[in-house]
Amino acid sequence: MALRETCSRSRKDCVIMSGMATHHHLSLPDEHLNPLIAASYDEAVADRFAEDAVAPAVKFLAELAGNGTAVEFAVGTGRLALPLALGGTLVKGIDFSEPMLAELRKKQGADAVSLTLGDITETQVCCDATLVYLVFNTIGNLRTQSRQTACFRNAAAHLQSGGRFVIENGLPKLHQLPAGETIRPFDVSPSHFGFDEYVDRVNQIMISHHYFINGDRVRNVSGAFRYVWPSELDLMAELAGMTLEDRWADWKRTPFTGDSSSHVSVFRKS
Repeated sequence: MALRETCSRSRKDCVIMSGMATHHHLSLPDEHLNPLIAASYDEAVADRFAEDAVAPAVKFLAELAGNGTAVEFAVGTGRLALPLALGGTLVKGIDFSEPMLAELRKKQGADAVSLTLGDITETQVCCDATLVYLVFNTIGNLRTQSRQTACFRNAAAHLQSGGRFVIENGLPKLHQLPAGETIRPFDVSPSHFGFDEYVDRVNQIMISHHYFINGDRVRNVSGAFRYVWPSELDLMAELAGMTLEDRWADWKRTPFTGDSSSHVSVFRKS
């Protein structure tokens, strides 16, 4: 996920600053380029590093990769790439953030993953992969439809015939917004307040805000994303020469339904 971090003097200051900065997010570069964000990334999404979150995903991806090469788009700090590679899969990772890759290189076993600094819409590291995958809503970090479509084309360019491109992504929650509202809270606790703000429905831009509370100190992390519907992803896949093979609600292959909040979609190259 794209993240933006600011520190405020108090809870009151943080709330005021949020409203002023909201639309400014859209013109900011992806904050994964910020070494401070990269250094705190694993802690910020610690729940995603839990065994019950990682193991099903790695198992799913390993089965699709088989004896071939897997390429992770936006490899980040290696949450999935490392255990997948250490399990015996040949893994190549691409990321445009050198600070994120630097954090990955510090980890035990990092040499098992071949890393390339580059843009997932155009950087190509092979042409015979059996699997390309892009997880944790990261397709949304590409904030235009054209860049998202370019990502699909680049995935197809990496794949051998019959190879798969896997995307894990959340579903927009527009249907849960009261009439006239743009903000949807998703977590309220003594230590954390999180809400999504749908700021541009024409270009499908959402800002995800997180306020981490520690006494009278508040840390704000916010990121701008282009939300995208599953049917739109299906069309992008077709334009890139791929077709939808499966769609699940999660890595455990729970059936995808109209009530699902996320999806794991598998596209197969013709």
